[in-house]
Amino acid sequence: MKQLNREDIMPVIDRALAEDVGDGDVTTKWTVPLTKQAKAKLIAKIDGVVAGLNVAQWVFEAVDESIEFDAHMADGDPVVEGNVLAEVSGSARGLLTGERVALNFLQRMSGIATMTAQFVEAVKGTDAQILDTRKTVPGLRLIDKYAVAAGGGMNHRVGLYDMVLMKENHIEAADGIGPALLAVRKGMDFEGREVPVEVEVETLSELDEVLVLGADRVMLDNMSLDEMREAVEKVQNLKGKKPELEASGNVSIGGVREIAETGVDLISVGALTHSVKALDISMLFR
Repeated sequence: MKQLNREDIMPVIDRALAEDVGDGDVTTKWTVPLTKQAKAKLIAKIDGVVAGLNVAQWVFEAVDESIEFDAHMADGDPVVEGNVLAEVSGSARGLLTGERVALNFLQRMSGIATMTAQFVEAVKGTDAQILDTRKTVPGLRLIDKYAVAAGGGMNHRVGLYDMVLMKENHIEAADGIGPALLAVRKGMDFEGREVPVEVEVETLSELDEVLVLGADRVMLDNMSLDEMREAVEKVQNLKGKKPELEASGNVSIGGVREIAETGVDLISVGALTHSVKALDISMLFR
């Protein structure tokens, strides 16, 4: 699991704190003495997988650099109700001001990791791997994708810059799969760079066209299980380099096992980041 770079994440944290704190936490300022010190525990209220402990720590440190954050678990660890994820200590004012923003990150990221782990468990024993998508909260792309990796999933492209993914609208605008692939190759040659190339197909005849022209990966968009099996067979019968096959389109936890058993290599699940349920975590003062 690739670790988050603090410098990349601090602008996100700073914006979140500015949104929440504004020109001051008036409740805390008017009720808690300036010199009051405190300790608090971050506690899981339900079972799941934790992610975002490092981000929570950075939030508290951004509020008050003297706050100490002692993680009792690591990102990616399974947790059960009642587990203490971390303890924080220092200025009571700082702990209270940073509490909600820290928990917002930690709960969302742990929710993503938990859902991802459930999908990974559902396809266990097959060769399929679970992928995320770009259906992330704007501005939280790196955080969301880190949480997917913490849950045992794989990251798809990070953005529009690190992989070619020709979807229906690109193909329509380029007047077909053939012209689109030709234009991509010319573009990479002209710019002197090379990135993986994936093509979305909706039919087996479109798949045949891509297999003749060549691509690194083919996305099978909303295909039936029978069509996926036939697509896998077509690729297995190819001589030479074989593209990866990615199943995509309204993948649910109840149906993902059947998709995996068709033999596809990858299954992308938008719900990991666009429909996540936050993991219930609370912060309790001592």
